[in-house]
Amino acid sequence: MKISRIYLPIVLGLAVGFGLLLGNFINSFMPNQVFSRNPHIDKIQKLINYIDKDYVDDVNTDSIVDLTVNGILEKLDPHSVYIAKNDVEQINQSMKGDFVGIGINFYIYKDSVVVLKPIPNGPSEKAGIKAGDRILFADNFQLFNKKLTNEYLFSKLKGDEGSKVALTIFRKSENKKIKLNITRGVVPIKSVDVATLVTDEIGYIKLNRFAESSYDEIKKAIILLKNLGAKQLILDLRDNGGGYLEIASEIADEFLKDKELIVKTINKKGTEDKTFATKKGNFETGKIYVLINENSASASEVIAGAIQDNDRGLVIGRRSFGKGLVQREMPLGDGSMVRLTIARYYTPSGRSIQKPYKDKAEGYFNEFQKRFESGELYEADSIKVADSLKFRTKKGRIVYGGGGITPDIFVPLESAKNHANEALTYILQSGNASYFVFEELDKDRAYFNKFNKESLKNEIYNNPKYLKDYKNYLTESGFPIEVNKYKEKIATFLYAEFVRQLYDEDSYYQIILYQDAMIKKVLEQNK
Repeated sequence: MKISRIYLPIVLGLAVGFGLLLGNFINSFMPNQVFSRNPHIDKIQKLINYIDKDYVDDVNTDSIVDLTVNGILEKLDPHSVYIAKNDVEQINQSMKGDFVGIGINFYIYKDSVVVLKPIPNGPSEKAGIKAGDRILFADNFQLFNKKLTNEYLFSKLKGDEGSKVALTIFRKSENKKIKLNITRGVVPIKSVDVATLVTDEIGYIKLNRFAESSYDEIKKAIILLKNLGAKQLILDLRDNGGGYLEIASEIADEFLKDKELIVKTINKKGTEDKTFATKKGNFETGKIYVLINENSASASEVIAGAIQDNDRGLVIGRRSFGKGLVQREMPLGDGSMVRLTIARYYTPSGRSIQKPYKDKAEGYFNEFQKRFESGELYEADSIKVADSLKFRTKKGRIVYGGGGITPDIFVPLESAKNHANEALTYILQSGNASYFVFEELDKDRAYFNKFNKESLKNEIYNNPKYLKDYKNYLTESGFPIEVNKYKEKIATFLYAEFVRQLYDEDSYYQIILYQDAMIKKVLEQNK
């Protein structure tokens, strides 16, 4: 029987591409404004009143209003969006940098809520929750043998700070039920996935979004790495879809010298707003490398553009998404809000990197297939840029606008001729390997707990059982791949995942980064 494997991280519960919807936006609401009366507004209001009062059937006029608002916004740009009242809290929370809950990562396995790992120093870890525990009840609400939605699970596990929830868990390793009372607390939503050294002198920071806490996290990471001996820095913005523009500017200020231009915005009236760096940066002189790919958008592009145009460092990877619009959140009076484009932003050289948006639907956000077919994911020469959008950096290097940041050093996907290898990479990074490792650990945690990192590595690399079992697992999951061609690669990813679940995130990255083509490209610059 095919098992449905769904990962439900309580940290967010949002789609990976959510950041592309967020994009660059101003971290403030519009003040109450007095608008002049518009006869078209009167027309819409009268129509809704007629429907509410006289239409032959009962109609939910709220839903009609939502459709009307969405219809209006669809005539604008792809990033001007309506956010319904029910979604506002979740979106605001995702950008706040923390939430109140019990602090676990979990997923649904065989109709049970299974703890992948408690968040370090979170309420659950402090209460004694362990990886592999099944949560059977939250208070008196049954959480097993049911088809549960994210919203239902969150409603039972999240709550007010200081409130309590009584969990009944089953601990498979001890074959017993345990009752625990957990006091809900503030749990951080990390923007910095990892800050570590890849060599004695090269630090690495992976930033996943630009939220309220992101600048503070980056600043701490930079200071940590400098104290460890880092003289150069890799800032990884791959798959980072954006966030607050002010936060991006603050982060860029860490790397740029006093009075260097970071970004410029121009609004409807032609008013320019320029943001300059200050003297407060913690990493203004060492070499810096910014990693980007096709999913690096908006705030990520602000930083990449500022580093590139000021000739501060090298941008490495593939052409970024191409979002050069700025939004502001505006309340609509009923708890809902609109995120409306109010300006365009320009990099220090004066270029807009906004790509065309005639296709405002799925094709705009999911341009990967188009880039794949054109060959630009594999060959730098296949990137199409308009000569009319040519600009120059501070030192005179030519750069282009009109559709994302083109990297200084191109790094292709693995191979245009080896799609199986490429597909395997995506599968291994998608969470598939994580679930497999969890299920392996779940069979006998005591067996794996006896290993140290080195003996665990020998176990994973030299025991053919893991390759065989993973091949079967891939087939069950709908990915029949001939794994024997990629033994070394699979063993490395599996070993890294075992280390992550048994030890910590930093140890995982210490293994996986050396397999990364863009990291290898950085290291080549230092030979």
